[in-house]
Amino acid sequence: MSSVEKRLTEKGIILPAAAAPAANYVPYVISGNQIFVSGQITVDNGELKHLGRVGDTLTIEEGYEAAKLCGLNLIAQANAACGGDLDRITRVVKLGGFVQCTDGFTDHPKVINGASDLMVEVFADAGKHARFAVGVPALPLGVSVEVDAIFEFKN
Repeated sequence: MSSVEKRLTEKGIILPAAAAPAANYVPYVISGNQIFVSGQITVDNGELKHLGRVGDTLTIEEGYEAAKLCGLNLIAQANAACGGDLDRITRVVKLGGFVQCTDGFTDHPKVINGASDLMVEVFADAGKHARFAVGVPALPLGVSVEVDAIFEFKN
């Protein structure tokens, strides 16, 4: 069992299957030693979760859980890109977080921490990354959060 798999097991984290793209794009692109993962939304076993706007129908805590689910889906895509060997990930380089929220909502970072905290939990120091967190008026299918990522890996 790899060290990342061991951490996942110890923390009771179960990775979902990597989702197929929903439109004319690919779930990830490998360029050199980097994996660029397309934005992942709040899908859990094929079911949309955490629909609505943070600051209106969802709390910051619910938004945090939504971002964490996006993070799980990002890791699932990275796992697929690495042929099922997450120990090939050497660094989470960057996350980009989008939060569907009300006008005037300013706690986007607290929401996207759900994905950021998960990356550090799973990849330890290699999970520390640069990121952005912004608010938007709408996201695909009405989800509350979407997050994309760049991972560095061993070829």
